[in-house]
Amino acid sequence: MKIKLKIKFSRRKFLTTGAGALGAIAMPHMSRAADRPAVTHGVQSGDVTVDGGVVWARTDRPAQMLVEVATTESFKDARALPPIAALPESDFTAKMLVDNLPGGQDIFYRVRFRDLSHTAIEGEPEVGRFRTAPADRRDVSFVWGGDVAGQGWGINPDDGGMLTFSAMRKHRPDFLLHSGDTIYADGVIPSEVKLADGKIWKNVTIPEKAKVAETLDEYRAAHKYNFTDDNVRAFNAEVPIFVQWDDHEVTNNWSLSKDLPSTYKVRDISLLAARAGRAFHEMYPMRESIVEPGRVYRKIAYGPHLDVFVLDERSYRGPNGANLETEYGPASFFLGPEQMAWLKRGLLNSRATWKVIASDMPLSLIVYDDATNKRGSEAFAQGDGPARGRELEIADILRFIKMAPIRNTVWLTADVHYAAAHYYDPNKAQFQDFEPFWEFVSGPLHAGTFGPNELDNTFGPDVRFIKAPGPDKQNLPPSAGMQFFGHVKIDGASGQLTVTLRDRADVALWSTTLDPKFA
Repeated sequence: MKIKLKIKFSRRKFLTTGAGALGAIAMPHMSRAADRPAVTHGVQSGDVTVDGGVVWARTDRPAQMLVEVATTESFKDARALPPIAALPESDFTAKMLVDNLPGGQDIFYRVRFRDLSHTAIEGEPEVGRFRTAPADRRDVSFVWGGDVAGQGWGINPDDGGMLTFSAMRKHRPDFLLHSGDTIYADGVIPSEVKLADGKIWKNVTIPEKAKVAETLDEYRAAHKYNFTDDNVRAFNAEVPIFVQWDDHEVTNNWSLSKDLPSTYKVRDISLLAARAGRAFHEMYPMRESIVEPGRVYRKIAYGPHLDVFVLDERSYRGPNGANLETEYGPASFFLGPEQMAWLKRGLLNSRATWKVIASDMPLSLIVYDDATNKRGSEAFAQGDGPARGRELEIADILRFIKMAPIRNTVWLTADVHYAAAHYYDPNKAQFQDFEPFWEFVSGPLHAGTFGPNELDNTFGPDVRFIKAPGPDKQNLPPSAGMQFFGHVKIDGASGQLTVTLRDRADVALWSTTLDPKFA
């Protein structure tokens, strides 16, 4: 059966430039190939739902982004979308919301750029694809993880580059849930790193990664560095991204109380966060909020079986202090009151079988603000005992989920650079007013491997699986093989959710299948 593609050109096309041109376009092949605007860092799609998604690309000069979409790889009966501008103010990036697409359909898109100063000159196209969310109860498959190009482990062609992206791509997932630390803005990428066995790790380098990122262009460059990897570009062209951020998009363990190290000439953490946030939004195909520009937290509805609640645990947190308060207030904010209320409303209103809560930081793994001296709180966990400080938010959410009641919640996270599965049992917890649930940890996708971290007993986590290097082997390079991602499959017929933790060689390390509960 031939599927006819119907596209309504939405007035809600999100442009990093904030401006666009209207009108239908033609897509001729022009001469003067050496002077054509290029697609410089591949193509991406993101925030895909049942009727559309966002398409992203970057060029090398002021230009118009020209996009065609079709339901066939041959681009027969393709539709051309109105062009949008890519200008220096957005580092020549542009992104477009394409909506009114058919549900559960493979969508092929083709992007090229037209020179703004010489409109007869158009560049060569680059092709991408994504699959819209199903309108019916079919299978859903996705991968998740975080932590890319950290601890000085950059792109090493001798090691095959960022191989975890190649392993994830083989599963043909519907999307990647990127759990944060998309870059390490605070980390240098040296040309060489000497390994423990005497071998040399050789990085591809760029000038901007020779120092910590402080300027807007340096933050942009850190993102673009990752997009030069062949594995990443091939993955991005085929798999949509649902992206969130954590600390290293700005600097290590940042909150508004951050005391910047001497490597920084810019001493204003708010200024650095603003520059980092702008670069982050320019470089990824996110649906942008018209209520709060720059908002990261959002719900992505992916068909009848799945709603994904993407959290922001950076923008609204209080200081990284001791966080031992017994009464909830600004010092213990982590999500903050508005995001907490949004999450509760979203969970209560969700009719999806599974509600995946994408948390960039684990719930019960202790992460110190000052790891050397084991002082200060960076994450939720405050150590053994009753809920205190930032744990008060988790206690409130878990109590709400129980009382509503809300069925079938799963927490997915990264951040700690190893793989784990935690089952939360109220019978083993200090705070017991919740229903049992699972939290799954994956990553790094391409960074140093660490861990394991200490657990606290506030919410009764039981470690059902762990793969970590051990205290005597920290910061292992990607070549050691301990790079991890998670794979989730929801069976369309039964609604069962299967989680598998895998390494970069695509070896299945551990798996469990969860049966949905219905009221």
